[in-house]
Amino acid sequence: METIKLDHYVLILRGDDLLEFIDGISTNKVEGSCTTVFTNKNAKIIDMVEVIEKEDFVAIVGHNLYKDSVISHISSRVLDANIQIFDITNSNNVFFTTNKSLTVENATVHKSIIGRIMITPKDSEILEDMTYDEFSEYRVKNLIPYQGHEIVQSLHPLACGLGELVHEAKGCYVGQEILARMRSRGKQGKELVRLENPVEDATTVGKTHSLRIQRIQN
Repeated sequence: METIKLDHYVLILRGDDLLEFIDGISTNKVEGSCTTVFTNKNAKIIDMVEVIEKEDFVAIVGHNLYKDSVISHISSRVLDANIQIFDITNSNNVFFTTNKSLTVENATVHKSIIGRIMITPKDSEILEDMTYDEFSEYRVKNLIPYQGHEIVQSLHPLACGLGELVHEAKGCYVGQEILARMRSRGKQGKELVRLENPVEDATTVGKTHSLRIQRIQN
């Protein structure tokens, strides 16, 4: 149980001041490669993405469920900036692996909040020996949210375990005022928890425990 292919997209951004641009439209402090969240004006999630800084471009990696929403979010805020977006999903694969010694020619390795991510050329041969159920069990054990389960567009990032990606001392970005107010008033509404089975309304079911997003009892 080590490696699984993820249903992820890969976008390339080229242009000027790319990290500053991404920093201005996402929740985390973006000063280099990191994980961050795009949110809308109501602080609802657009997608959790990996930001990967390269020499002459920045890659944005997220879940295919939300690719169109992310492209729209970025495009609507480019305005007159010298930034171009390229979708290179069809020529790349994205893998999650717990194998720290796994190396692949021409692969980009990135440390995400979910673990070790590898972006590889489409023709790279990688042994997939982790099932989706095993990946889910790994996430349950480590309280890791994932797109389509805990990370959904009807929630804000604080509600689904992404609080560490919402920088507390960061200036204005889309959705910032609402998230800051939730924190200052202690009223984020819901939280991600790990509970012993059986779990009603579980977002991810594991062998002995499951994940659930539940209302905070004040």
